[in-house]
Amino acid sequence: MKVSAHSNGIRVSAQKCRLVADLIRGLNVANALNILEFSQKKSGGILKKTLESAIANAEHNEGADIDALKVREIYIDKGPSLKRFSARAKGRGAKIEKQTCHINIVVGY
Repeated sequence: MKVSAHSNGIRVSAQKCRLVADLIRGLNVANALNILEFSQKKSGGILKKTLESAIANAEHNEGADIDALKVREIYIDKGPSLKRFSARAKGRGAKIEKQTCHINIVVGY
């Protein structure tokens, strides 16, 4: 049994989010939630909410036992960039790209 949850267009770069995702890949959900709870990174809280959504989906839709669930798959994809500019000297502009990402978490036995 595999149940998933997705978060799209999250305002953190995929590279930074993958650092935290690598910590919880393959763990049972209780340990993963504990690690994310005390993570100092911004993406820790975002991943925690998505993981809790996947757990709720498994419990409600499939009637799964929460204690037996593990993080089967977690992958972070790059989303569209928000393109902005910053004023520079002599009337120029510097390009700024604000990165986004898509989070996919699959839990199962």
